[in-house]
Amino acid sequence: MNGLPAYVEWPPLESLLRLGLALAVGLFIGLEREWRGKEAGLRTFGIIALVGGSGGMLGTPYAVAAMFLIGVLVAFLNLQSLRAGQGTELTTSAAMVLTGLLGLMAGLGHVITPSALAVIAAGLLAWKERLAGWSHKITANELRSAILLAILTFAIHPLLPDHPIDPWQLFAPRAVWFTVILIAAIGFVNYLLWKAYGARGIEFTGFLGGLVNSTVTVTELAERARQGGPEMQDSACRGILLSTAAMALRNAVVLGVLSASALVNSLVPLVLILLASAAFALIVRPAPAGLGAGPSLPLESPFSLRAALKYGFIFLLLQAVGTLGQRFLGHVGFYAVSLMGGLVSSASAVASAAIMSSRGVLDPHVAGVGAIIASLASAAVNIAIVVRIDRAIPLARRVTASIALVVLLGVAGALFQARWPLTH
Repeated sequence: MNGLPAYVEWPPLESLLRLGLALAVGLFIGLEREWRGKEAGLRTFGIIALVGGSGGMLGTPYAVAAMFLIGVLVAFLNLQSLRAGQGTELTTSAAMVLTGLLGLMAGLGHVITPSALAVIAAGLLAWKERLAGWSHKITANELRSAILLAILTFAIHPLLPDHPIDPWQLFAPRAVWFTVILIAAIGFVNYLLWKAYGARGIEFTGFLGGLVNSTVTVTELAERARQGGPEMQDSACRGILLSTAAMALRNAVVLGVLSASALVNSLVPLVLILLASAAFALIVRPAPAGLGAGPSLPLESPFSLRAALKYGFIFLLLQAVGTLGQRFLGHVGFYAVSLMGGLVSSASAVASAAIMSSRGVLDPHVAGVGAIIASLASAAVNIAIVVRIDRAIPLARRVTASIALVVLLGVAGALFQARWPLTH
């Protein structure tokens, strides 16, 4: 009324909750520092979080002052460490600044963000040895691959047009590029799993290989079976069936990311292919304990721009031919293209169908049927691969029988879903 600042009344319960969350965040991060024997531990981090929380509740000037005081504390800590000949405490200093910011966020009323960041920060601090050991094992090629994948995803993809740019309305650059990134990212994650766990058994090899390229995986396993004994053929059969299951899982993920409605219209047969392949793999007698090591598959790793562009080219070709086939020959033309695409690259064929569905070029039901056809063709071609390598080996007969049943179940699932669709 007389130029004096208005009195701000803090609700006691809400204020205590905010400061309580700030204190919990500080203690959670400080616990790890205390466990490592750092000078700044539980009490220091708890107080830093409370300083940040109080500053956030008082307003912007006090928040700035709180962060300044925390900065002074960090400088003092490093000065003391240098005087003691122990070097700078960069990690602890960064943790202290972050704790102050998290306390400030809690003082402003945020709950989820400071809590989540506190858990992430504590994890980074606690996993110091594991992260350092993992980073030291990264090769220059792997680092370049990760950077290249990040450039393709975050630098190039947002700049591309999100609408068709050709006169025939066939190619939308951003959708095409996203498909390339998606397929490449699946392969990259698979490579990381492979590097972390190794080829522990042919079954593991077959499944992870099938996530990237089931044709290469089946070819390699069949060749190993031809050279090995009966035990090797049992394991190779399991690996081939698990590779088929992985192919169905990968195609379902691609569909779900690009067009959820197309996935719904192909869910039953894809699930049947996945479950049937896995079930038949479990039925096959496992290999003896001495044959645990799996083969090293010739998969391009960790990320090959050439392989990604190859998938992109196949995807573009299938999308163009599929769109034209749909326009001039109707659904039959698109289904024929899906069949041919499944024999070459089911991932590209499925992605093409999903993109056409998401753009409204193709009905989701038709896209789902095309994805089913491509997946069934990819599974069926495994029979031809094994028989071509050596039709006399027992593996050829077992794979033929198993994959034929998987394909029949997939066809039955497609007919069932056509008769009783999941959506109307």
